[in-house]
Amino acid sequence: MSKQEGTAVVKGSIPVSVLILTKNEQHDLPACLNSVAWSDDVHVLDSGSTDDTVALARAQGALVTSRTYPGSTAPFGGDEAAHRNWGLRNIPFKHGWLLLLDADERATPELLAGMRAMLAAPGDSVAYRIHRRDYFLGTWIRHVTPSPFNIRLIQPAAVSYERIINPVTLVNGAVGEMEAHFDHFPFSKGMSHWFAKHNDYSTFEARHLMDGQKGPQTFQLRKALFAKDINERRMHQKGIYYRLPWRPLVMFLGLYVGKRGFLDGRAGFVYAVLRAIYEYMIVLKVAEQSPPGVKKA
Repeated sequence: MSKQEGTAVVKGSIPVSVLILTKNEQHDLPACLNSVAWSDDVHVLDSGSTDDTVALARAQGALVTSRTYPGSTAPFGGDEAAHRNWGLRNIPFKHGWLLLLDADERATPELLAGMRAMLAAPGDSVAYRIHRRDYFLGTWIRHVTPSPFNIRLIQPAAVSYERIINPVTLVNGAVGEMEAHFDHFPFSKGMSHWFAKHNDYSTFEARHLMDGQKGPQTFQLRKALFAKDINERRMHQKGIYYRLPWRPLVMFLGLYVGKRGFLDGRAGFVYAVLRAIYEYMIVLKVAEQSPPGVKKA
């Protein structure tokens, strides 16, 4: 029996499986596992951790599946979508619904209540968007985060992923909205870790952009603005966005001014600056990889 905000939750009383992706997550994983102690089917998909991640997961009762990439130090072996798709197709989940979390995220009592309500009156949705609350400098940065809604509660057979890094979620069916949230602590390991992680991610974002420039340009402004499906809309928005000049400045102004990140105080300003720096890392790496005479991203 686990407790959420003082309320006892019997293990297995909520028929939802859990999948957590890990690599060297001994710092964050225990608290994440504690937040899903109500589930009787918790899985950890590990990418070759060299710390105590796997031992800690097993000690807390999680089922561990390891998928390593010999010879590759890239995140998820260089293709996050393929890694996630493999997990959904090969791990034998006990329940029909699956909650997806990263190790630096936490399920909340509100999320448990939302899942209970959904299971009590199931509709035709095969996936649900859930509000993510990001924390930085000890505060919830409510305004400045670019995409606070994420598809995280799914029926595995109905979902797949595309894009080698920061993948797009594709859903074959209706997507619902859940009035609940989970918590995210992206700076839990410190600023040095954040920069190291985003240095890796920017390399793959640059590679993805370079590969995209080789094919036809299929992104449409109409779909970026008016597509009914939010994931399709975001895909076209991102495709158009990556072709804009002065992207780092656009990112900063979009988050700090457009999304009113200034209401988040110092944390909002610093976060907007960090996201602009990340964009500039991508710009520089695309320029580095572009042949002479080719227009830089």
